[in-house]
Amino acid sequence: MRIGIVGLGLIGGSVGLDLRQLGHQVLGVSRQMQTCQAAIACGAVDQASRDLSSLAAAELIMICTPLDAILPTVKQLIPHLKPATILTDVGSVKAPVVEAITPLWPNFVGGHPMAGMTEAGIAAAHLGLFAGRPYVLTPGETTPVQSVERVAQIARSLSAQIYQCSPADHDRAVAWVSHLPVIASASLIAACLSEPDPAVLELAQHLASSGFRDTSRVGGGNTYLGRMMAQYNRDELLRSLQFYRSTLDKLITEIEQENWTELEQHLQQTRQARPQFLQAVDD
Repeated sequence: MRIGIVGLGLIGGSVGLDLRQLGHQVLGVSRQMQTCQAAIACGAVDQASRDLSSLAAAELIMICTPLDAILPTVKQLIPHLKPATILTDVGSVKAPVVEAITPLWPNFVGGHPMAGMTEAGIAAAHLGLFAGRPYVLTPGETTPVQSVERVAQIARSLSAQIYQCSPADHDRAVAWVSHLPVIASASLIAACLSEPDPAVLELAQHLASSGFRDTSRVGGGNTYLGRMMAQYNRDELLRSLQFYRSTLDKLITEIEQENWTELEQHLQQTRQARPQFLQAVDD
């Protein structure tokens, strides 16, 4: 199959590596010629160009750009596409993307492979990034069933776990487990920086170990992507943050009132619940 990839960063590059190993012909597009050359050199694509018209012969095109570039990319692509060409994306927010693109290109299948790393760019791309990871498809009511199945076949070939839901349900779910953690993690770092005694702050920085590293990781990630997920999933993120604030208030009250029994029960409940959120990691 001839597959196009727009955006040759971590996700686009990793998709390309897997697809080429599976025997597909992969055509890449990036804004930077240096990235195009790197993608060819590492084997992520067969050909790469800065020109979207180079994807005219592709049967399926994966848009692996940041959220704010997806719609402009589709608009620029449309003049070069055949009616049967399938478009899909990898954005972490789905409702605004699906709502904006479906009227322009009915053969669009919203997608979100939930895999990533702290590192970014084509240099971080590697085989097997999506193996065992969730890959969510969010077709609209009018999306052709055969197009959804074609994208699902590609996702399955990456050894990903396929889930299908509405764009709205996707956005509410990822607000809890992906977008809220970014903001909560960033607030943890910011709270630590508020320590007024420079000597204590320096000591804390030296003493920080695995617990702080694990809970602060996503808060120290790509700031532009963090802004995009908050901007595009604003309502659901705010909803989850308000529930999170309410939960923190309850914990604060328990500690202020020295209600250690209730605090321990609370921690016991979260300890028991945590594995239910890590099935995709452990499976």
